Amino acid sequence: MNREDFPILADDVYGKRMVYLDNAATTQKPLQMLNAMTDAYMHRNANIHRGVHHLSQVATERHEQARKRVAEYLGAKSAKEIIFTKGTTDSINILAFSFGEAYVRGGDEIIVSQAEHHSNIVPWQMLCERKGAKLRVLPLDEDLRYDVDKLEALITDRTRLISVAQVSNVSGTIQPIEEVISIAHRHDIPVCIDGAQSAPHLMVNVRESDCDFFACSAHKMYGPTGLGVLYGKEEWLEKLPPAEGGGEMIDHVRFEKTTYNQLPYKFEAGTPDFIGSCAFASALDYVDSIGRKQVTDYENSLTQYMEEQLAEVGGVRIYSRGTEKAGAVSFNVYSGDRLIHPFDVGTLLDRQGVAVRTGHHCAEPLIDYLQVPGTVRASVALYNDKEDVDIFIKALRKAIMMLG
Repeated sequence: MNREDFPILADDVYGKRMVYLDNAATTQKPLQMLNAMTDAYMHRNANIHRGVHHLSQVATERHEQARKRVAEYLGAKSAKEIIFTKGTTDSINILAFSFGEAYVRGGDEIIVSQAEHHSNIVPWQMLCERKGAKLRVLPLDEDLRYDVDKLEALITDRTRLISVAQVSNVSGTIQPIEEVISIAHRHDIPVCIDGAQSAPHLMVNVRESDCDFFACSAHKMYGPTGLGVLYGKEEWLEKLPPAEGGGEMIDHVRFEKTTYNQLPYKFEAGTPDFIGSCAFASALDYVDSIGRKQVTDYENSLTQYMEEQLAEVGGVRIYSRGTEKAGAVSFNVYSGDRLIHPFDVGTLLDRQGVAVRTGHHCAEPLIDYLQVPGTVRASVALYNDKEDVDIFIKALRKAIMMLG
């Protein structure tokens, strides 16, 4: 699907067709997005919100149009609920600091899951260390999905927030966040959703899911690096203090007292990435030009095909096999009872032009839970096709033969 729109995919690797299956780490960029970024630098490069001159006003208008575009894409009620950040990690860190300052005290509790990316663990750990709070962990069932039946027992009158991923970055498993949110809201507990892996693949709608906060990254959605989004319900963002100080996020500064800007600007200290925001909007337009449902259905079909083909390769153990997934399949290779190290598998795949991710995927607690040193993860995007999968499977069989 539209492989020709992505210039990098025309390059070869070791003289072979590039088969890029590391999309959960970052996606490649369509020419339309690259052109939008170049055009912004060439014709609208001026600091925004502060200038009365033409370039600044045009750049400001385009940046705010991009904010509205993101709000529309995620289903937010208002552009005021969209905060531009450096990425998912930055979004969660901002929320952890801001929410922690306002609502977390010694003895309070934050709930995360066993399957989280480090970016949705460490910021909350740091908060707990600062405040003398406690991090509690929602366990998984045998399919690596959240064991929602045990969530109720984890919640206490000291639970202040629950933060979980919608899609596992290791296994690609789609998690039951609607159930998590419903249970949490019965106890008046807000929920943050790590959408780094769901926003690129699913029909995300923050109002329909009723999450209180949502974080995602542009670079995993065919957009530029160094840009992300923190969505928050307006009523929550109004109550939270800013996490960073400086220009842009202020109303008036006096040595005696500083007052803060209105939403969303009170959370955006300093010059924002007004070039990246326009490029990101172009990337979203590109996806919509194909059709989000068409992309989702296509990727789901391709992921299922890849899992089916992997299941026919001897010695392959697929994690969370058969569950509903979004874009990624994680596995290991065994020779008898001996696990072949995923790094070795990934290295031999690379020499055949196939790019996958190996290791703990910044999710060491989940990898420890699986009792393996890491996994091999193959993840798809809209420009992948069955030929990519077939080349990958053929290369994997050859790698297994060489390592077996």
